Amino acid sequence: MMNKLIVDPLSKNSVIILRDALSEEIYPIIKSGRTLIILCIGTDRSTGDSLGPLVGHKLKFLIRNKVYLYGNLDNPIHAKNLEKTLKEIKDKFRNPYIIAVDACLGSIQNVGKIIIENKPLTPGSAVNKALPKVGDLSITGIVNISGAMEFMVLQNTRLSIVMQIAEVISRGIYHCILKTIGGKNTSIELENKSLTHINA
Repeated sequence: MMNKLIVDPLSKNSVIILRDALSEEIYPIIKSGRTLIILCIGTDRSTGDSLGPLVGHKLKFLIRNKVYLYGNLDNPIHAKNLEKTLKEIKDKFRNPYIIAVDACLGSIQNVGKIIIENKPLTPGSAVNKALPKVGDLSITGIVNISGAMEFMVLQNTRLSIVMQIAEVISRGIYHCILKTIGGKNTSIELENKSLTHINA
């Protein structure tokens, strides 16, 4: 059981490291029949806080049996709708396992790194917003330096750093799902075939 793992996106094996760490965590979850929720938190209105929606955007075709995705560029999950979304998830799913993805600020030596922890994350803490803790497992990307005027720091974060982190997180999650669940979503394929037959 992993407590905390720090991944450098610039490492050649970063996607594999992330994939294998996540696979080890979610394999028993999937085997037990629990639903897996990937909850990508953030807003596209702030460069530094756009990590979650970017990851969600990259994973929008990932949906499988028992795997659901919340939060992307079209429908971001942010401070104003997070509690409503959590209630919706609670009402819709019985005991789901939530992987929460969000940006955060940190020390200068960790900027650009990805942190995976076996605990919830606290969204909005960088801008002093009181939001509920989220997730059974958290994936955070350190997009800039913490300190004074953190709202402005997020606004002025380089997009290249956020994109680099988002690419590794999304690929790691994608390959984790392929490894633990498989590449085909049989029920959705059958549903699409049925719709094609009806429309024809």
